[in-house]
Amino acid sequence: MAIFLTGTTGYIGAHVASNLLAQGAEPLNVLVRARDREEARLRLWHALQLHMDFPRFDDHFHSRLQVFRGDLTSQRFGLAEDEYRQLARSTNSAIHCAASLNRKSEKTCLNVNLRGTLEVIQLALRARADHGFGRFSHVSTVAVAGHRANEVVEEDRAIDWNRSDYDPYARTKKFCEHMVHELLPDVPKTIFRPSIVLGDSRRPETNQFEMVRAFVFLAGLPVLPFRPTDRVDIVPVDYVADAIARLHRAENPAHEVYHLSSGVDSETFAQLTDRLAKAQGKRGPIYAPSLEGPSAKAINALSGRAGKIGGLAMLLKVFLPYLVWNTVFDNRRVVAEMGAKPAPFSHYCYPLLRFSRENNFSYPYRELPTDREHRTGNLETLAEQDSRR
Repeated sequence: MAIFLTGTTGYIGAHVASNLLAQGAEPLNVLVRARDREEARLRLWHALQLHMDFPRFDDHFHSRLQVFRGDLTSQRFGLAEDEYRQLARSTNSAIHCAASLNRKSEKTCLNVNLRGTLEVIQLALRARADHGFGRFSHVSTVAVAGHRANEVVEEDRAIDWNRSDYDPYARTKKFCEHMVHELLPDVPKTIFRPSIVLGDSRRPETNQFEMVRAFVFLAGLPVLPFRPTDRVDIVPVDYVADAIARLHRAENPAHEVYHLSSGVDSETFAQLTDRLAKAQGKRGPIYAPSLEGPSAKAINALSGRAGKIGGLAMLLKVFLPYLVWNTVFDNRRVVAEMGAKPAPFSHYCYPLLRFSRENNFSYPYRELPTDREHRTGNLETLAEQDSRR
């Protein structure tokens, strides 16, 4: 029986898929938007090449990845009845990673997050009726906690329906959690709430650049409109993915909800900028908290403009509330289960920023080998090339 994994071609989902493939033997049922099987194969290769060479990917693709070409927001994922029946009958558990992080569009968040989660829940119910169902794991976000300031938030105290939300993403993800609890009352379930997921503590390479771009811009400013002692709850993607994969497979996790975060060990702005300044041989920025209000107004004004300045301003507008709330999320549950804390962002931030700058905030994807390369047995050469990258 297989694990149904959504969001496999996304940032967190690809890391989770890599962990599942490396740590276990069960197959994965993956949902991929693609016109044909070859396009699905290319999208998966682009997502997974951060984690493995092509020969290993090709082996997994043909032996352990059962690809269903469909859309999360369509009824039964847009699959034909026989395909959907096959998906339900072969699925024993689900990890729902896919989501829209479009904090500007309520329509997109409603469509992808709410409708998509409902479709995954309905698949779980159909599989349960057919043969039983092992576990439903849902990847949410700490943003379900809504407006906060200067707090340490525990898992069971995060959701307050009378508290305002920052954006459509947070609002819809909060309701997704509610649907999972209400519609799957008798199914074992795990809710994972990552904080700001930024970079991989094991290597500088990344293919997710939105938050990195914002941090690179802020790191280059001589004056920052923040309080230097405010903490920023950043967690590396490798810790998040490892926790999701391991706890999903665990027979009896100790809890139903986990914050995947740095918690009270979250570093301050001063700690982060001091580390970056030291790595670059530069002076750190001056902090001017009084400029927070004027800075927010300037960002709002510029976010409506076209071009790079407008795009960067819109990015900062989206993420600024999460940088100034000085709120962290208690992570004692996941640390106890994992037996380790996440790596501090300051330990790997400079290599990440350097990689992003050097590659102009884009990942140098490698395409699929040609048929000729397959026929002439050049996969070993490709593997050697991959290992040197």
